[in-house]
Amino acid sequence: MRIAIDARELGHRPTGVGRYLAELLARWTRSPAAREHELTLYIPALPPYRDELVGAGGATVVWRLLPRPSRGAPTPFGPGAAPLGWRNVVWEQHHLARAARRDPPDVLFCPAYSAPLAVRVPVVLTLHDISFVAHPEWFGWREGLRRRLLATRSARRARRVITMSRFSAGEIERRLGVPPGQIVTVPLAVDHQLGQDPGLQERPRTREPIVLYVGSIFKRRNVPVLIRAFSRVAAARSDVRLVVVGEDRSHPPEHIERCIAESGCAARMTWRPYVLDAELAALYARASIFVYLSTYEGFGLTPLEALSAGMPIIVADTAVAREVYGDAAAFVDPHSVDDVANALGALLDRGELRAAILDAAPRVLQRYRWEATAAATLRVLEEATR
Repeated sequence: MRIAIDARELGHRPTGVGRYLAELLARWTRSPAAREHELTLYIPALPPYRDELVGAGGATVVWRLLPRPSRGAPTPFGPGAAPLGWRNVVWEQHHLARAARRDPPDVLFCPAYSAPLAVRVPVVLTLHDISFVAHPEWFGWREGLRRRLLATRSARRARRVITMSRFSAGEIERRLGVPPGQIVTVPLAVDHQLGQDPGLQERPRTREPIVLYVGSIFKRRNVPVLIRAFSRVAAARSDVRLVVVGEDRSHPPEHIERCIAESGCAARMTWRPYVLDAELAALYARASIFVYLSTYEGFGLTPLEALSAGMPIIVADTAVAREVYGDAAAFVDPHSVDDVANALGALLDRGELRAAILDAAPRVLQRYRWEATAAATLRVLEEATR
């Protein structure tokens, strides 16, 4: 079977969707069960880590370059030069659609919220969440409109829609009107193939009093609340530090630098919009607590990564967080500085709460294996052709 894939998220600095697709490809190209399949990866530019990405013994890979329109290219949706979002739309709806019509695959896999609408081949679409529908106030009107229109139409036209949690499946059914029989829940996983330091598990770990956040910064993730809560804890503890890793993509802007500057302990806070995998692995190995105060997610992977690295996690008390993290988390009100600060203090004291979370972590983590995620996703692609 020939599987065409929208692979544009495999960029120079993959995050989120790019890492999701990279892990699937790493498993499919190494799995004997996928040996009869050919993966045609449509992409604007070849990723520098493609040799690490593609393995042997499984599915074969063919790269197909479809360059994006230039920044100065006019948009067909109105006057003026097309911004990145609309250039992506042109690439997807014109270039990718034309390639799929010219050389039809057995199935087209679109792992990033939308798919070409003018194709006749079966489409499998991944919707990681639908925050742009549930909370349009978190997005600029152009970006929000683009996401809502394309995601809704793509989901309704797709042969199958993959999402990562029962919560997200219910949201897609209720808010987008996608029939439940068309939606398949396939959780993400934490046993990464890419970007690992193979010696990390063997080395003794010396935990430092570092509070860590990793993830793109959106309004729903309440990073300013974390900064204020950390400031309160830091006033009583001279050794703790906060490290925030993630690009600020919030609307309206969170102004993370200003939040840190106004915190009263800016010297003990670090914000890094992006770090390489090796540095991220080192942070996971050194930090003592991971905090993720998101009020809306389709899944929420980075807290699981932190658990896998041996860190207790503090997360917002939401339905999806209860579903994904089970007993292996401290649940807090994500808008309450007091609640977050109290949880930080309890975990820094290394008492019963910390022990209970780490004791529960193995039972939770065993549910999230990339081998199972890749196999389940491949079954959905195979079934979509029948």
